[in-house]
Amino acid sequence: MPVMAATGGSGRTTTASLLAANLASSGAALVLDLAPRLSSPWPARIAEQGAGGLAALPPDQPLTRSVVQQACGVNVGVGGATWQVLSDGRDWHAPPLVLPEPPAAWYQLASIGGWQAVVADTVHPLAHDLLAARCSGEVGHTRGWYELPYAVPVLCAAATADGIQALQQGVMALHAEGLPLNRTVIVLVATGDGRLPAAVRAGATMLIARTAAVVHLPYDPHIRAQGLHAARLRSRTRQAAAQLTGAVLAAAHTAWGQPLPDAPQPAPITPALPAR
Repeated sequence: MPVMAATGGSGRTTTASLLAANLASSGAALVLDLAPRLSSPWPARIAEQGAGGLAALPPDQPLTRSVVQQACGVNVGVGGATWQVLSDGRDWHAPPLVLPEPPAAWYQLASIGGWQAVVADTVHPLAHDLLAARCSGEVGHTRGWYELPYAVPVLCAAATADGIQALQQGVMALHAEGLPLNRTVIVLVATGDGRLPAAVRAGATMLIARTAAVVHLPYDPHIRAQGLHAARLRSRTRQAAAQLTGAVLAAAHTAWGQPLPDAPQPAPITPALPAR
């Protein structure tokens, strides 16, 4: 489940966290943090638990399931079920890691780890990525995520007039590229208490007819104050998270049946030998 957005500040990380916490009760779940270390809240979770993170996975050696699992941080989800997160938890001054960009590489890593549900917290701007890929004739990140086996993309947007406009442009770009909106779930993230703006309500009504589901994530002061460490959530936040999880699973079952077939295993890649 790649969590994507057209702009920053769209609630991607919050959505990814709530989704993984709820999916953990159905099977082994993981959040992949794709953001640069100094702009992401996930590395703190890795560092405080002493996990090796992405830096503990050598790029030039075969990986085992135990090595990949031990590199992850652990979180507690709904009903006490645990879920994991994989990020770069090194000190801020450590040199940046050279990480692969193609979604297929992250799919292969998740396959080695053996998780049943993987949530990718992405950072690339959805609409710009689609337009740039079209102009360059390349396969962009967005299409790469859509083409992975059993992918149910989750698109986030702030529940504001500007947020819904950016989201609508992204959905138009997805439609122009022929990507399957019928298994795309929309999350509108409220930025404050009170009634949603009229533009957001109108935009949501239009999107319901074109996508698998539209979920409203209400404003929660506990998340605003404590971030990913928030242990207490409003009941309506928990209900929205459960609704989001149900919408994602329903989209997957509608597309591929129930129970879901086994996901294909990527072929192992032989590391390139250094030139002699």
